[in-house]
Amino acid sequence: MESLDINITITDRDGVTHEVEAPTDMAMNLMEVIRSYELAPEGTIGVCGGMAMCASCQCYVLSNTELPEMQDDEEAMLSEAFYVKDNSRLGCQIQIVPEMEGLVVEIAPES
Repeated sequence: MESLDINITITDRDGVTHEVEAPTDMAMNLMEVIRSYELAPEGTIGVCGGMAMCASCQCYVLSNTELPEMQDDEEAMLSEAFYVKDNSRLGCQIQIVPEMEGLVVEIAPES
């Protein structure tokens, strides 16, 4: 089975926009994609290892992309996080799937 990469646009914390390709066949999440492209300094994103226990991977979703529904632990974490907006999600809770082609996100400021 051929790997299917999708195109994602990620704006980093310096306001620089990056067009990246993310594999949909490696069970990666958005936080891991950001880390693999080094779009946030080491130690400033995914600090808890993707357990929805910190908000270091908070992103603002700027496209109308269909995303998985927010689970309780993600919602609880975002209720305590800084710089939260209506379109905030935790990157570690967004699994990369083919339906997310064209996803546009901005990494939230460091708290």
